[in-house]
Amino acid sequence: MSDDLGKLILRLTLGGLVLLHGVNKIFNGVGFMDGALAAHGLPSFIAYGAYIGEVLAPLLVLLGIYSRIGGAIIAINMVVAIYLMHMGQFFTMTKAGGWALELQAFYLLTGVVVMLLGAGRFSVAGRAGKFN
Repeated sequence: MSDDLGKLILRLTLGGLVLLHGVNKIFNGVGFMDGALAAHGLPSFIAYGAYIGEVLAPLLVLLGIYSRIGGAIIAINMVVAIYLMHMGQFFTMTKAGGWALELQAFYLLTGVVVMLLGAGRFSVAGRAGKFN
């Protein structure tokens, strides 16, 4: 039971925090990414993939439906986000002594953990395990 509760807390934390970024993009768009995509020689339509990584995938994780796939998508989304938007911060520290990319690393690695562990019993998929 405690393993399943731990998985639930992890899923709610990851899914909820990433989803907030997706909600911001729903209301404000993804146009701010155009410059970063162009700088890497990529077409601007790729920015719409953020909706998959920051809306769809977190919903899967939150609900525990295909949560392993959702975790993998979040992890991939974070690799792309780090590459496009944060590479200049990769080897930097904050004034408080933390790594400048600790939040991005948290999202990436907890996405990997959800991918590896699955949803657990406390999910929409429940004990069936078929979809989690």
